[in-house]
Amino acid sequence: MRPILPLSNRMQRLPSQFFAGLTQQVQAYIEQGRDVINLGQGNPDLPTPAHIVEALRDSVQDPATHRYGPFHGLASLRSACAEFYRREYGVVLDPDSEVAILFGGKAGLIEISQIYLNEGDVALVPDPGYPDYESGIKIAGARMATMPLVPEQHFMPDLEAALASEPDAKLMFLNYPSNPTGAVVDSSLFEQVVRMAQSRKMLVVHDFAYASIGFDSIRPMSFLEVEGARDCGIEIYTLSKTYNMAGWRVAFAVGQKEAIAALKLYHNHAYVSLFPAIQKAAESALLGPQDEVHQRTEIYQKRRDAFYLALHQKGISAKPPQGTFFGWLPLPEGISSLDFASRLLQEKGVAVAAGVGFGQHGEGYVRVGFLDREERLMEAAHRIADWMIQNQNG
Repeated sequence: MRPILPLSNRMQRLPSQFFAGLTQQVQAYIEQGRDVINLGQGNPDLPTPAHIVEALRDSVQDPATHRYGPFHGLASLRSACAEFYRREYGVVLDPDSEVAILFGGKAGLIEISQIYLNEGDVALVPDPGYPDYESGIKIAGARMATMPLVPEQHFMPDLEAALASEPDAKLMFLNYPSNPTGAVVDSSLFEQVVRMAQSRKMLVVHDFAYASIGFDSIRPMSFLEVEGARDCGIEIYTLSKTYNMAGWRVAFAVGQKEAIAALKLYHNHAYVSLFPAIQKAAESALLGPQDEVHQRTEIYQKRRDAFYLALHQKGISAKPPQGTFFGWLPLPEGISSLDFASRLLQEKGVAVAAGVGFGQHGEGYVRVGFLDREERLMEAAHRIADWMIQNQNG
């Protein structure tokens, strides 16, 4: 059928949605009756804590939440965000000027490019990294320059090389704990980032989606804990992973005042307000008991350990991640990540995400999500190892 109108240039610039194809492929195998262990997505499998659900239920019953809320979000939620950062990271924020409520972390990551990038501008992104950084940059008509993350550098970017190559970059996206590599960093990288950002007109955007998930007693640090970070950057925090609220679409940005004001202005035009009952439930998440947050990280660590133990039992050596709920598995030589993921699903019924979907430097890896029971993860590890052994000679 002939289209009514041609798509706008910005729509035609959009990259293909990597995870949509993976989801369709997995669903097709499940509908065939196959026993598929789906470790390819980042959708938390554990329920939202009961006290947060109860807070939503109570708020929904209040007619005041049925009306439009304030454009900038409830003042009480912005105060809760500030209190959360004071409690967790020792960072004191002004809830009025340094906190913006978001319709999920992804929205904020895409919006910041619309706010600051013009046609031809440059944004630096990690490679491999979250695919939707590219989405926002492409919509803006800007250019994405990649910062390779390689194991020899512990999956940290070479900042001097990146900025020497792109001295006029306006935005720099960072993400630690890192999706997909699982790497965690200490203050030294963030301190270097701040020094470099302060010497030029550049905004740092730290995607802190996996803030609560650090393993082996590692506590992931906030970018804003570093002196000077609030003057040159923002941090985007989502409740999706910390509180298993992925479908609730609630997050917030904190940090540099002008960037926070710009996000609020963008929201004034693009949205009205997040459903107030969800905002009240988010307050309960941030200010309420945190026991289940810590318990959930322990569950992910046990799952991680079970998965890598099962690989080791089959003779496959791989380094466990320090954070997130993902494993970043190196592949045997001679096979692409797309071919590996496709054949593994077809022949062994295990779905993983091809590393090249996260960028050029993701080639040679696949991402595995620890989002199933320990026994299923061990079964998946055995199937993966068996496939590698059976095909080690091509």
